[in-house]
Amino acid sequence: MKLRFYDDLIPGTKLKQSDMDGLTGLEFLKKVFFISDGVMLTQIRDISGIDSSTLQNWTKRGWVVNSKLKKYDIDQVAHILIINMLRSCMQLDKIDFLIHYINGEVGNASDDIIRDSELYDYICRILNHMMNSGTCDLSSFREYISEITDDYVEPMEGARERLNKALEVILVTYYAALIKQQATKLMEAIEG
Repeated sequence: MKLRFYDDLIPGTKLKQSDMDGLTGLEFLKKVFFISDGVMLTQIRDISGIDSSTLQNWTKRGWVVNSKLKKYDIDQVAHILIINMLRSCMQLDKIDFLIHYINGEVGNASDDIIRDSELYDYICRILNHMMNSGTCDLSSFREYISEITDDYVEPMEGARERLNKALEVILVTYYAALIKQQATKLMEAIEG
């Protein structure tokens, strides 16, 4: 059985790509930040559908860095969207581990192998490529990941391999979330 799913939402958000002129990834984030250097909690809620108490809980647990002057920067928003896109199919402690695997301590840029906004861009570019091609087997994931991250410059030896492994986990989890959504719809149809 070959499954093909297409998600018309911008990953981690409740916004349709078509409503944002087809933008995802870094282009989408830049559009959000076009007028301002930061977004407020209410704007994050509008973009992602995450309620304030959830975001405050993530901040309290150290998964998200506190806002500066009640504004979140582009990397903080990307970080929040990545967590949001994974949370329906991955336990939060596993997401936390994955985030540390990629970028060490949250809020400490000196141990990062990639900015969160760039990571989010890679995720979106790979997903767009795969959804448009209709191919979503594991070997294709690895091939697209290598292709899309070809321009990545390692800040330290082994960073590319770490990034690519993490991207594979993120993408498989995202597809699992899409499959879970489809299964829910099928179950709801049976239940009437």
